[in-house]
Amino acid sequence: MNIAGLAIGITCASLIFLWVQDEVTFNHNFAKRDVLYKVYENQTYEGKTSTFFGTPGPMAKAMIAEIPGIKNAARLTGDGDQALFGLGDKAITEKGNWADPEIFSMLQLPFAKGSATNAFAQLKSVVISEKMAQKFFGDADPVGKMLKLNNTENYTVTGVFKDLPENSTYQFQWLIPMANIDHKQPWMTIWGANWCRTLVELQPNANIAAINHQLDKYIASKTNAKNTTQCFLFAMNDWNLYNKFTDGKMDGGRIQYVKTFSFIAWIILLIACINFMNLSTARSEQRAKEVGVRKVMGAGKGKLIGQFIGEAVIMSFISVLVAVGLIYLALPSFNDLVQKQLSVNIFEPSHLIYLIAISLITGLLAGSYPAFYLSSFNPISVLKNIKIKSSAGSGFIRQSLVVIQFSVSIILIIGTVIIYQQIQHVKNRGLGYSKDNLVYLNLQGDQADHFTPVYNDLMRSGLVENAALSDNKVLEIGSNNDNYSWDGKDASKNPLISWQNVSPQFISAMGLKLAAGHDFNSDSKVDSANVIINEAFASQMGKEGRVGGILRDGSAKPLRVIGILKDYLYNDMYGTAGPLVLYNHPSGTSALTIRFKPGVDMQDALVKAGAIFKTDYPGYPFEYQFIDSDFGQLFKTETLTGTLAGVFASLAIFISCLGLFGLAAYTAERRIKEIGIRKVLGASVSGLAGLLSKDFLKLVIISCVLAFPVAWLFINNWLQGYQYRVTINFWIFILAGAAALLIALATVSFQAVKAALMNPVKSLRSE
Repeated sequence: MNIAGLAIGITCASLIFLWVQDEVTFNHNFAKRDVLYKVYENQTYEGKTSTFFGTPGPMAKAMIAEIPGIKNAARLTGDGDQALFGLGDKAITEKGNWADPEIFSMLQLPFAKGSATNAFAQLKSVVISEKMAQKFFGDADPVGKMLKLNNTENYTVTGVFKDLPENSTYQFQWLIPMANIDHKQPWMTIWGANWCRTLVELQPNANIAAINHQLDKYIASKTNAKNTTQCFLFAMNDWNLYNKFTDGKMDGGRIQYVKTFSFIAWIILLIACINFMNLSTARSEQRAKEVGVRKVMGAGKGKLIGQFIGEAVIMSFISVLVAVGLIYLALPSFNDLVQKQLSVNIFEPSHLIYLIAISLITGLLAGSYPAFYLSSFNPISVLKNIKIKSSAGSGFIRQSLVVIQFSVSIILIIGTVIIYQQIQHVKNRGLGYSKDNLVYLNLQGDQADHFTPVYNDLMRSGLVENAALSDNKVLEIGSNNDNYSWDGKDASKNPLISWQNVSPQFISAMGLKLAAGHDFNSDSKVDSANVIINEAFASQMGKEGRVGGILRDGSAKPLRVIGILKDYLYNDMYGTAGPLVLYNHPSGTSALTIRFKPGVDMQDALVKAGAIFKTDYPGYPFEYQFIDSDFGQLFKTETLTGTLAGVFASLAIFISCLGLFGLAAYTAERRIKEIGIRKVLGASVSGLAGLLSKDFLKLVIISCVLAFPVAWLFINNWLQGYQYRVTINFWIFILAGAAALLIALATVSFQAVKAALMNPVKSLRSE
């Protein structure tokens, strides 16, 4: 039981620490990570500050020229632009970025083929990953060969970089010179439009505070004094763990999960150590005479302490060896759970040091109390069978440790249930649209401009209820503007308004509802000066927030409101709907959403829709994603937290019960003659089982009493981070306590009943 408890505890802790190691070593593949930063922006609207990472196109070059301490800067497009690449009859969509050539010296990408020095020497060049090169060219050298981008222009492969590790922020499969696109729209060259990501490399001894001070009003100095945008540098070392900002200030992020899981790992390891200490001290009276004999033979207290701690350390090393085998067995399932590709190599220095350290720490921690307790026995007393005076103290300590074990286990159970409830609470709230039978595709090239024949063919198939175009999928909107005005607007207020270009079918295809007015005209030209706003925006506009109201977005032509859309959730599933404007401008949109009819065979429907898509869009693959799947991904981290908490809560209970099982067995063995006498005097099996069980059940009840307030405190603090949160139901606490009590009862009762069923004749006549 000692080996099993320690091995399971070490296995759980090790798996968690592998996950933690992967998180804290994010971006360690970039040699210059200590001097690399992104430019972030704080924008304040209506007293609320929001943080964005989009920046103006001219910013990178201007910073190099004007701000001391900046060694280099480069622009990249969004976090993984999708583009279609073709070679012969092979067409594959890959994610990547348009970027400035400085990106190679800053990220120092290792090249497998070609060289970073002249990778962007020509305009129509593309650098690809080893994985992408394998897909198109196999084992052949791709340098100098052509790939067709979005069925339009050919680009020459000038280099192949080694695949980026999974724990890297950048996961691009291709890079193309930014010069190919940075002039295609007028807003790409102005300071008022934030569309690219600006990566900055500082001089080794640069003063970050001084640079941030200059960046504070940098964009305002390029535009006008009214611009309140504040820029600052965000270190690459913080991108993964500290990426949450609240009201313009860093407010944690994944570091909270790293701390939580690290805490759980140490707790489970502690529970395993408690088991060891409990079982060792429980066996102390059986070793009392051994201690007495050793002391009589001249063994000092120090030698005895060394012996018992040595035994604990050896037991710990055996447990570690067993745990290593369990880690290798459990790792594939654990990787599936956390959606990572973690690996362990016991001969890797960091892993070897960890295993040795955990063996020593666990052995010393688990063996220290039993060692000092056993070595303190008086040899005369134990050899004369005099009751050890300190046994009552050891009993109290054992009971306290059992209480700690079960308290922690109950807290984990309650936490798991609350996390699950919070996720379901948000998932089941009214979104304002139906996400069922809804799939979307990312469009490439000029596909949006040839939507009509695709739409007609899809509708004629009899499988499709509707289809529509939009700038983004319905769950997220990436464009916003503070330049809207209307009659009666408070000049001191500048709300940030989201906007999106859509096709006329968008509202009906998404299942959205109009509160007033009418939908867009099927001819988008008719609606060139018309918009639909949502209720949140209408309430901000006051009298003009009505059908027929006039809105201006900075252009010369006023916009007339023809419809008020009922609010629906996008971007933040935990918040409320933000103000929104829809334009009937389908040209140039980038997402096609298809809603299939209820009850259709989805696999068959997708095959037929794919055939239509490939016929009307020859050369483009039919690569779709389900909206409800993306919706689930929005809760990926919370779901993982709940799942891991549930798994480790179960294991914590199991380890605790393992110790309880051993203690119950020891108690039954120690009281075997008492049980025999009670049976001879007429005690029933149920009475004896209750007698042996009640003390343990009292400890579990005490554990519940102690666990409930602690669990409430931690859970309530965790829920404060959510605007839309579940109400804590105290019945969950009662049920968790009852579950722990039943589990403990089942564990203890087995040994109690087994002892009560023994033949009293054997137990009374045997020495």
